[in-house]
Amino acid sequence: MAHMQPLPKAAHPELAEDFALFERILGFVPNSLLTMQRRPKMVQAFGELTRAVMDPEGGVDLGFMRLVAHFCSRAAGCQYCEAHSLVAAKIHGVSQEKIDALWDYQTSPLYSEAERVALDYALAAGAVPNVVDAELAARMRAHWSEEQTVHILGAVCLYGFLNRWNDSMATDLEDSPRAMGERVLKQGGWDGRRHLDLDKQP
Repeated sequence: MAHMQPLPKAAHPELAEDFALFERILGFVPNSLLTMQRRPKMVQAFGELTRAVMDPEGGVDLGFMRLVAHFCSRAAGCQYCEAHSLVAAKIHGVSQEKIDALWDYQTSPLYSEAERVALDYALAAGAVPNVVDAELAARMRAHWSEEQTVHILGAVCLYGFLNRWNDSMATDLEDSPRAMGERVLKQGGWDGRRHLDLDKQP
């Protein structure tokens, strides 16, 4: 159960545009932002950073950017963001088949070598302590431009904020990411329990 309950969506009308951004990304306003709106400027600033990082002109497919977000969240251990990022990936054009093959990304023909390297990079960059080394940086340079690498690392850092936020708040997981987690992530040990209101479970 969440350590702090989300406020109603209408609590701060000035955040309507920011909330609309996340409805486009996820199909709903996440509980993380409904909680964060106790400091409206934080929601607005996070919305601006999200627009800058998830920029369609950034040179990296936005669906793939959500897979990057998933892998750095996996490294950080945030099950809320692991599930959320996959919902966003599907909304942004990643096939369910490719999402289902996440655990086999190193061998699945659905993933290119460039994607494998970037997902390795996301795992390393999301780890604490960070384990991006010269060899991994060289592998990135072989497949991604400097601008694309900055774009990819931007996604890692954006979700780094969310990982700390949602695990510290034990943010309640919404229905669609919970279903995605149970479909795709359970086989890897995901149970979402930190982010589920167990008092409401059947």
